[in-house]
Amino acid sequence: MADSDIPLPPLAALPSGTPSSSSQHPSRPPKPLSSPLAAAVSALPSQLDVFLARLNKALSTPAGIDTVMLFLCYTSRFGSWSLSALSASLLRRSAKEWIALVAALPRGTVLLTTTAPSSKPSATAAAAAALVLSKRLKAFSELLSEARTILRLWALLGMYFWGKGLIKKIAARVRGTYKGEETKAEMAVDALRLGLCVGLQTLENGAYLAQRGVLGWAPGQIGSAYRWSARFWAAYVGVELGRLLAQGMGPAVAQKKEKGGDEETVEWRKKVARNLAWMPLTLHWSLDKGFVSEPLVGLLASVPGVIQMRDLWLETAKA
Repeated sequence: MADSDIPLPPLAALPSGTPSSSSQHPSRPPKPLSSPLAAAVSALPSQLDVFLARLNKALSTPAGIDTVMLFLCYTSRFGSWSLSALSASLLRRSAKEWIALVAALPRGTVLLTTTAPSSKPSATAAAAAALVLSKRLKAFSELLSEARTILRLWALLGMYFWGKGLIKKIAARVRGTYKGEETKAEMAVDALRLGLCVGLQTLENGAYLAQRGVLGWAPGQIGSAYRWSARFWAAYVGVELGRLLAQGMGPAVAQKKEKGGDEETVEWRKKVARNLAWMPLTLHWSLDKGFVSEPLVGLLASVPGVIQMRDLWLETAKA
């Protein structure tokens, strides 16, 4: 039997005549305290548990799943472009160094190359590694983009209940029994937002299903449906920015500040930032040939992704 398998009695159960370990070794020095590194390593399992618990909570709702995928999708896309640019820069630098070396040699010099591995990583090897990682991040981004499109196939269900609730409000206002705070203008804007969302989601669903062979649309129809879906989205973002601007200039903002509503002001600013980031992208995707460069697409779309992911992560810390 191994030592660890021997059942040792507790100290209080020892016979009175049995000396304790301290009496046997009175001069033994105290056990040294663990180092900060050891303490950090020992805390890793608990920290990992906390992280995984919060991540699990973030992924427990469809909105949370979409937020996580949005964040990863466009940060990966921007990272892919950055690594690709870095790889090209390293290759250009390596080529310039070789050209300068060859130019400095006397005429008639014979160059001998070898494929033996070098003790130091070369710029070419670093460029190749960056390019491989860039391709993998791009593939990951495309996979997440398609996954988000699949999840949005069910978004029309939520819009149905949005519309149902809006119709009830309008009917109550017509009967004179509405007790809410929304004005007629706000209800009209809400109805416009709903119509734009239904239009963009219906077109995107149809285009994606046709692209996958579920529907029998021609390639030209698929492309047109995607562009019109983006145009509906651009109109929605424009309406949303106008609504937020009117909300920010209204007297309600001053009242909220007097009541300590700074948190609502921060939320308003975050909504404005997200929609300002989406606006050029929706216009870009609504045209046959866009005008936003690939790195700028990743960078702009990362703005709402980072904002939403930060809010979601803070939410997971609450009990």
